[in-house]
Amino acid sequence: MRAADIIRTKRDGGELTAAEIDSFVRGATTGAAWAPYQLSALLMAVFLRGMSPGETAHLTRAMADSGKVLDLSDIPGPKVDKHSTGGVGDKTSLILGPLAAACGVIVPMMSGRGLGHSGGTLDKLESIPGFRVGLSEAEFRSALRNVGIGMIGQTSDVAPADKTLYAMRDVTSTVESIPLITASILSKKIAEGINGLVMDVKCGHGAFMKTRSSARQLAESLVRVGTANGLKTVAMLTAMDVPLGRYVGNTLEVIESIETLKGNGPRDLTELSVLLAAQMVKLAGLAEDDDEATRKVQTALYSGAGLEVFRRCVEEQGGDPHTLDDYSRLPTTHRTMLVVAPRSGFVSEMVAGAIGVASMVLGGGRERAEDGVDHAVGIICRAKPGEKVRAGDTIYEVHYRSSAKMMAALPLLEESFTLADTPPVIEPILMEELA
Repeated sequence: MRAADIIRTKRDGGELTAAEIDSFVRGATTGAAWAPYQLSALLMAVFLRGMSPGETAHLTRAMADSGKVLDLSDIPGPKVDKHSTGGVGDKTSLILGPLAAACGVIVPMMSGRGLGHSGGTLDKLESIPGFRVGLSEAEFRSALRNVGIGMIGQTSDVAPADKTLYAMRDVTSTVESIPLITASILSKKIAEGINGLVMDVKCGHGAFMKTRSSARQLAESLVRVGTANGLKTVAMLTAMDVPLGRYVGNTLEVIESIETLKGNGPRDLTELSVLLAAQMVKLAGLAEDDDEATRKVQTALYSGAGLEVFRRCVEEQGGDPHTLDDYSRLPTTHRTMLVVAPRSGFVSEMVAGAIGVASMVLGGGRERAEDGVDHAVGIICRAKPGEKVRAGDTIYEVHYRSSAKMMAALPLLEESFTLADTPPVIEPILMEELA
């Protein structure tokens, strides 16, 4: 079958057969029979015409099968992962992974790096001196057996078709396609060899999906396609108008994650981490209902069992476990600046996206995938919506290295919050659950 004929079918609104989708994925993986411009043309046709649930499910499976699919059946226990669509201050993986593992879940966590204003789990972990995210398969399996959790980056042989297609989507304005997003996320998760997946679909100013409607569409697609491929999947719609927790930036988020595992975390971060970890425990079949799962996770949190799992994970992957008790061992800038309230009042709004961009401008994020990051820079939100401040009180504590970058980020931060005479209504972080 010719690539041009397949492109024409989708261009005209037709449904692609399994064989046609397989041809497309082979072309993305090996270059056989598909030129790059033809791959791009079909991506645009899918973007404009969409895909049926059946097409999306087959595309997902074909992309997963384009490379190595891990078989973890020799490791006892249910394997469940969590994936977030990304946000600002979203550090839950560092908390919920150890909590779920402490409850008996095997957590093979394959994560990504940050891009744009959204932070990446791998960048946070690499703030810990010595921590290795590039484990071999044997080392990954050893971590799962010894600790119950392994936190690694995507290897080159996992879903290679996705690497090609993701790069093309980025430069052809075809990123915002629910079928393509669904296939990209789930193909990598299926290749991990997991039995269950908890999706945290963010919605709001600081999220990829800005509206509840678009977030729900993505969540429904992920649950439907995951289930069709034999992966037990639940999705939680969660709010991302305000940064999660108070710390934004790689090292800062590691510190806040550790403090949360010590039982000292901010309410929103603790609540969401427990909620998602409980879903993992329930999906693993280790609890009958939400209440039992939540009790187990809370016990793991407040007994210190989750913290101990994280300590062992850090040590297993070559990191310095003493950083959990001595934050001076983590990267730091030794330079801070304060953004203060111009008048008294209540913080009524805080635009997560602007804060995320400011952190990126400071050097804590990437504009391009090949960019490096400064692990030490970031922003601490000393006040958040609903809290009362007086004129001159600190809103943001900015950790910076370059004065020029600090001055570039400052206007973004100064315009990212508003004050009011009355306290705002604080919406719950969990918006909806789909299963």
